[in-house]
Amino acid sequence: MTTDMSDLDRYGCAVLPGLLTPAACRDLAALYPREEGFRSRVVMGRHGFGQGEYRYFSHPLPDPVQALRAALYPQLVDIANRWNETMGIDVRYPLQHKEFLARCHAAGQVRPTPLLLQYGPGDYNCLHQDLYGEHVFPLQVAVLLSEPGQDFTGGEFVLTEQRPRMQSRAEVVPLRQGDAVVFAVHHRPVQGTRGAYRVSMRHGVSRLRSGQRHTLGIIFHDAA
Repeated sequence: MTTDMSDLDRYGCAVLPGLLTPAACRDLAALYPREEGFRSRVVMGRHGFGQGEYRYFSHPLPDPVQALRAALYPQLVDIANRWNETMGIDVRYPLQHKEFLARCHAAGQVRPTPLLLQYGPGDYNCLHQDLYGEHVFPLQVAVLLSEPGQDFTGGEFVLTEQRPRMQSRAEVVPLRQGDAVVFAVHHRPVQGTRGAYRVSMRHGVSRLRSGQRHTLGIIFHDAA
């Protein structure tokens, strides 16, 4: 990754520009209508998650998704371990993703979590956290597969941060096709006048005004 990862400490998120080419984005988005290669489909409105839908990949993951998951994890693990140390959390993460997955699988978290999301006009994703079980890697990645202004309008990626005894702060992350955002899954450390403290993070997508928007989600822990 060639980006300023210090934004993760300042804001809880950082943009990775041009992580995927436009052609790679189109190829991944084209997988969505297919039946093979997915383990489940979730229609958000049925569960109160928002409007739109998403599909979880099944094993084996598509090669580009598997490659991204394996390549990004080692570049984030030092930040994850430092955050846990700062927050007084005893959990430490192994250097390689396959070792972390072995930990998940031993605890019964065996279902793959990378997913494709699809939004149409009026669709949105409520603020949430992707936890899925006891073992949670504290960072995840979303890659925008569609081009804003050309394929869709609206549909901004949104983060909120809740600090103790303070009102929530919102962060809107501008992305182009192929850009990725790395962000905190559920909490992150913030330095205060009396040392570090823990803040809670949630993420979502604002209402799509027109067109169609596809996103690839890379979550590093598997689901129970």
